[in-house]
Amino acid sequence: MKKIKFVILISLIFTTIHYCQGSAGVDAKFEYRSLIDMPTAGILEKGFVGITTDLMPNGVMIEKLEVGVYDNISFGISYGGSNIIGTGKINWYNYPGINFRARIINESNTFPAISVGFDSQGKGIYSNLSSRFEIKSPGFYAAVSKNFSFIGFLSLHGTVNYSLETKDGDNFTNIFLGFEKTIGAKLSLIGEYNFALNDNSIASDFGNGKGYLNIGLKFGIDKGLTFEFDLRDLLNNKKLNPSPADRAIKIEYIKSIF
Repeated sequence: MKKIKFVILISLIFTTIHYCQGSAGVDAKFEYRSLIDMPTAGILEKGFVGITTDLMPNGVMIEKLEVGVYDNISFGISYGGSNIIGTGKINWYNYPGINFRARIINESNTFPAISVGFDSQGKGIYSNLSSRFEIKSPGFYAAVSKNFSFIGFLSLHGTVNYSLETKDGDNFTNIFLGFEKTIGAKLSLIGEYNFALNDNSIASDFGNGKGYLNIGLKFGIDKGLTFEFDLRDLLNNKKLNPSPADRAIKIEYIKSIF
């Protein structure tokens, strides 16, 4: 089983390297499909592949592969674990994550884009005792996004989700709010607040009721290639490994497969 898990992760990493070795000059259409943890109404165009690498505290590494298979429909798979970077035993996630999204309404001048989807990939350490990730997976969700011209561009996002990680007894429907503000042609400021309504039980070993406030800076390195630096949990909501802010890195590459 450990060998299978290792092969899954290496396969995703190999796919990342393979696509990044291709032409970075591909004029890929890029929409934010997520901010930091929050899924948005963005979607991959048909015929495009997105590769994302998340590097987080406790040696967490997550590789995600997404493919735009039809107009306004994409599928993906992800896998990772904790203590991958560092020393000692690697704690692989039990199963790969899967994700699916479909945009049911495209954005217009007067109406936001609306997407629905499912994502079983949580983040951080996985607790076998509680059958959940440190940051719960979105599960089923509906997201709205609207873009505005404001000294560049300002995007506002809202998401309602229901995670299937409910064995801890905290099974409320949850809410995310977020934004993205461009700063020039290559830089964006992003921020999100996860109300964590499904992670605020007094008896929980995880969230303590403050919710998760995350901010980040996203740099456009080349066409289709972005680098993101995030400060996570600014409200110090985590009971496990509490700290004023977690530092994390996200790298994403998007390329046409045609």
